Amino acid sequence: RPNIRYERNSVMAQKLGQELEYLMSHEAGLFGTKAIDNHAQLFIVDRKNDPVTPLLTQWTYHALLYELIGINNGRIDLSHVPGIRPEVKEVMLSQDQDTFFKQSQHLNFGDLGASIKKFVEMYQTNTKSHHQIESIADMKRFVEAYPEFRKLSGNVTKHVTLVGELSRLVAERHLLAVSELEQSLACNEQHNSDLKALRALISNAKITAENKVRCAILYALRYERAQGNATAELKQLLTSSGVDADQVASIDVVLRYAGVGERQSDLFQNENLFSRGRSIFKGLQGVENVYTQHTPALAEMVEQIVRGKQGLHWQERLPNLDPKARPPLLGNENGMHNQDIIVFVVGGVTMEEEMAVAKLNEKFASQNVRLLIGGTSIHTSSSFLAELSTTFFP
Repeated sequence: RPNIRYERNSVMAQKLGQELEYLMSHEAGLFGTKAIDNHAQLFIVDRKNDPVTPLLTQWTYHALLYELIGINNGRIDLSHVPGIRPEVKEVMLSQDQDTFFKQSQHLNFGDLGASIKKFVEMYQTNTKSHHQIESIADMKRFVEAYPEFRKLSGNVTKHVTLVGELSRLVAERHLLAVSELEQSLACNEQHNSDLKALRALISNAKITAENKVRCAILYALRYERAQGNATAELKQLLTSSGVDADQVASIDVVLRYAGVGERQSDLFQNENLFSRGRSIFKGLQGVENVYTQHTPALAEMVEQIVRGKQGLHWQERLPNLDPKARPPLLGNENGMHNQDIIVFVVGGVTMEEEMAVAKLNEKFASQNVRLLIGGTSIHTSSSFLAELSTTFFP
């Protein structure tokens, strides 16, 4: 039976915790009774304290499939894809039955290309083919040219088709350029250059309205209190470039939901001199990939708690639902050991956060810490904005 903590500034998180506590108390046969030495923790957090993560392009294989094509109960509909072959109009994804997907779901898009090339070459060797393979397009031509290959491995055919469609969508929507600006807005404090790049992006007719609006929202969130804030100008620029009024209004919707006055944390590390210094220092560190600089706030929170860092801060931010409870203190200098930690996000969780928790599970396996993440939904950027628009009217 877990000890429950909730984010102090979230009425929804507290209410959910109370309902769960009531349920567990009245179903003692299922949940047992609270032990003094409790090894299970439930942290209920609120999406409004990190509205940035669901707005970013996420570059892992699983996340790209979910965001750009869509996954419904493990099924992917490809019937709309130009030139799609009949046998792959609908495909299934399963970690249990698909070894390649299980191994590749958390690979970023660049590493994914190398991984699937190796996968195709392995089967190419089996078919004694010497077809030259240098690109995704080469892989697709190889698969189509050898019917016996398609029969031999429908699984490879499936993934070549999926990666080919992702490549087409990334290029068609200019997602590399969009993502580079998103990451800058999410991770770095450079107002003038961000504003200049954003004006250019909004004026670019090749960028979709949805991507223009997402970048404008990220700007409005980061520079909400900045001197020279140009959110009003950007809204006018969006309107003049043909973006729908409801989409432009979503900027104000997100600020009302998760603006600086609603959040509990210094999300961008730019609200005081000390945090701005940390932010600049953080930006100087080596980054594996300019498109994956961002780390979800949830992952940073969990890692600090498990390591025993900033205990007083987290105990204040995540109070016990039951003030009489005596769970392990947050901030033990030896860190947490032998703990099951469940993090539940009211307002929805993202694939980026799921991947981050998977990596933390590997990192803290030696401490016997097991992490589980859940939420009221799994969000893409479009589903996040659609949900807010129906809740917080423009």
